[in-house]
Amino acid sequence: MARPSFRQRVADERAQRETQHRVRMLRTVTRRDGARSEVDGRWLLNFCGNDYLGLSQQFSVGSALQDGAARHGFGSTGSALVCGRHAAHEALEHAVAEWLGYPRALLFDSGYVANLAVLQAFLGEGDIVVQDRLDHASLIDGARLSGAMLRRYPHGDPEGALRQLRSNADGAAMVATDGVFSMDGDIAPLKQLALIARVQHATLYVDDAHGVGVVGEEGRGCVAAARLGTGEVPLQLVTLGKALGGHGAVVVGEADMIEHLVQSARGFIYSTAPPPALAMASLEAVKLARRDEWRREKLRALIAQIRERMQQFDFELPESTTPIQPVPCGDERTALAMSAALEEEGFWVTAIRPPTVPDNGSRLRVTLSALHTADDVDALVKALVRVRERVSVR
Repeated sequence: MARPSFRQRVADERAQRETQHRVRMLRTVTRRDGARSEVDGRWLLNFCGNDYLGLSQQFSVGSALQDGAARHGFGSTGSALVCGRHAAHEALEHAVAEWLGYPRALLFDSGYVANLAVLQAFLGEGDIVVQDRLDHASLIDGARLSGAMLRRYPHGDPEGALRQLRSNADGAAMVATDGVFSMDGDIAPLKQLALIARVQHATLYVDDAHGVGVVGEEGRGCVAAARLGTGEVPLQLVTLGKALGGHGAVVVGEADMIEHLVQSARGFIYSTAPPPALAMASLEAVKLARRDEWRREKLRALIAQIRERMQQFDFELPESTTPIQPVPCGDERTALAMSAALEEEGFWVTAIRPPTVPDNGSRLRVTLSALHTADDVDALVKALVRVRERVSVR
């Protein structure tokens, strides 16, 4: 019997994606200027990025990157445990840990790798990891990599998490959840999950990629905003590529747990450490994110503005108090048509389709930044009204 052909499999899956209107497209950004991006040769107002605080182009952050490269070169030359550990990495870890109120932190190349590393390092066969149905793909993949039993509960349903935990009382248990859900913008019920984890003797792990820098006092994120700390959430993920405008991730936690990651997390042990210059830029971004409350105040004003204006025009909006403001479209075809029509009007808003979101859950993922102005938001809402009418007529 002949083996399956990868070429045929590729062709079949491509045809299926085309039929379902789920083909993803790579776009090329040539230049960025504030909230505007030159995309495939045309300037568009960007409403789909994650640069919530506007730090990716901030002058002092860029200067720190240039200074770091001039002083320390391009790369780290090795994994942290071999020869890649640099004083800049250590300084960044200390700064993030102190900011969020944790004893220790560990730097990773990306949030995706960090989630794989954490779940692989702490879980194994016979254990259970319980996750929100809308958790990020990296948490799901990390659970599969670990060999633990993966159980998922309905979105935002602490009682569902409790039921799943009770289904396996033998092995070690973890509850893993996003802090802010990346496609909906809502915040996990962390207080209830922390209580359930304590009662069930489980460890609560929070991926706060879209919360830190934006949510809570000093931008300390969803865990701090819920008045939780190391005792309730002994491990937490912070990405450097969202509100902090850069690249990479940091896991903060109890000292012994972070040391366990150093000793056993394959995504840390076997990865080249990030460039020291990048760590220096991230350190500057952390200082600004913590200090510049005006950035969060501006975001809050823009969030209130877009929600008020869109509700005036009868848009259906999920409950979100964060910069992620999705516009439900239902099917893939409608989402693609609205995204293309907005681009014709000068706005870059990506259509998000399954499998990133559930079936019939396609949407425009509108995201706000401190780089936007009130006029930018008003112009987007007016364009959305025109586009909705035009697309619905078709």
